[in-house]
Amino acid sequence: KLAGCTLFITGASRGIGKAIALKAAKDGANIVIAAKTAEPHPTLPGTIYTAAEEIEAAGGKALPCVVNVREEQQIINAVEKAVKTFGGIDILVNNASAISLTGTLETATKKVNLMMDVNVRGTYLTSKACLPHLRKSKNPHILNLSPPMNLNPMWFKNHCAYTISKYGMSMCVLGMAEEFRGEVAVNALWPKTAIHTAAMDMLGGAGIEKQCRKTDILADAAYCILTKPKTFTGNFIIDEVLLREEGVKDFDIYAIAPGHPLMPDFFLDVEIDKEKKLSRSQQEGADGAKVKTESAAAEPSGPVAETFRVIQGAMTEEYVRSTQGVFQFELSGDGGGTWYIDLKTKGGSAGFGKPPVTADVVMSMSSADFVKMFTGKLKPTLAFMSGKLRIKGNMSLAIKLEKMLSQLNSKL
Repeated sequence: KLAGCTLFITGASRGIGKAIALKAAKDGANIVIAAKTAEPHPTLPGTIYTAAEEIEAAGGKALPCVVNVREEQQIINAVEKAVKTFGGIDILVNNASAISLTGTLETATKKVNLMMDVNVRGTYLTSKACLPHLRKSKNPHILNLSPPMNLNPMWFKNHCAYTISKYGMSMCVLGMAEEFRGEVAVNALWPKTAIHTAAMDMLGGAGIEKQCRKTDILADAAYCILTKPKTFTGNFIIDEVLLREEGVKDFDIYAIAPGHPLMPDFFLDVEIDKEKKLSRSQQEGADGAKVKTESAAAEPSGPVAETFRVIQGAMTEEYVRSTQGVFQFELSGDGGGTWYIDLKTKGGSAGFGKPPVTADVVMSMSSADFVKMFTGKLKPTLAFMSGKLRIKGNMSLAIKLEKMLSQLNSKL
């Protein structure tokens, strides 16, 4: 279906962008690899040239172009080169993106600039440069890798700058779909679950891949969108939802570890609601569970109690002086109940029950996830984003605790 079509894909040297490129290449498409990695990166796989080799091997034609989407002239040069080489542009995929999951006070200005420049400005300027050529195509599409806009404050409070930048990409879809209705289709695609990429490895650390799907699911969903007529426009599409509508039934083929629980992606509330209902039903499910919690109050034991014993033993005046916060944990499941870490009172303390003074931060989660979080198997940021951890109170103190955790992990 995409034979002879020219796709201009930003960030196509690796990850999701490359997966979409390879899927189109199997049809015999022309792919413009607009990415900035020309020399091998010390930690990230692939360059525009290695991606070009894979695209050619898959049956497509490749044009590698060094493009940093922060540089308008580099975008314009690549677009001109694409048109000169392939005669036009039929599809633009705005995939290049920058991420920093940090709070307002923790986000350096250069990181804010990077996310706004790459995600919003880069998407806008690349679309602007390609649109005159897209309008000449028989079935032109712009596809942004951006989420449906969800104004639930929880998606803003922990990483305001990142959310604004991703929603900026989505607002380009809203505006341009209407502006170019009847001429160019403009849609957004977003994954239902976390996707295993180099970025996810950096965010989640070792073992995170088991909770992710392969990039193939987004490539298949993108293919469905890009082969639809240009009247299909202004949509915010979730990969799994679309593929189910297209008749896909087996989603294990997309899993890194089939059968392993998957982590929901950012900006999608539905999975968070399910997590809440599930934890509520686990707490309310049987009187026996309540009895277990009450008996635990008398003599706490098990992994949670052991974790708190280690935390108590690792307390230092330095931790107390640098943190100055009191943390209360409401844990469900085995060894659950109320626990605390006091890093404000002289000497510090940790243990079962309510803290000696009012808590600055209250964290709610399952006992099992708590143990994983304190032993380095579950990153607090990802626990929060996936709904496994709920936080009330001072978020900057919660971030301080995360820093302390990274120092404690070796002892735990």
